[in-house]
Amino acid sequence: MMNSKRYSAKSGFTLIEVLLVVVIIGILAAVAIPRLGGRVQQAEIARARSDIAAISSALRLYELDMGRYPDNLNALVNNPGGTRWQGPYLEAGAVPQDPWGREYIYQRTDNHYRLRSLGPDGQESSSDITN
Repeated sequence: MMNSKRYSAKSGFTLIEVLLVVVIIGILAAVAIPRLGGRVQQAEIARARSDIAAISSALRLYELDMGRYPDNLNALVNNPGGTRWQGPYLEAGAVPQDPWGREYIYQRTDNHYRLRSLGPDGQESSSDITN
């Protein structure tokens, strides 16, 4: 005699149950994703501040060695000429870009500098991140 198993109509999920689960997952995703989006922007701003602090430290070290601030940020990783250069002053060996893929803006005056990122909006505004 063959041992056959009988399957009842109650073994498995109905289409309504599956759709209900999909709808619940969709609602949870709709609530969670915007909250995570705000955290991503906060993390990008924190990274920009950290980069600016690291570049500022490198600029101060450069100024101590060379007696002035560099003309551009590339001088922190490439010897611009001179025997007093003790670089590279940035660990990565390259000047980082801001979290939005743009160059940090560096402006040198005689005895000081300004370093900034245009921030998430990419335009000069109050959301700029500066040293």
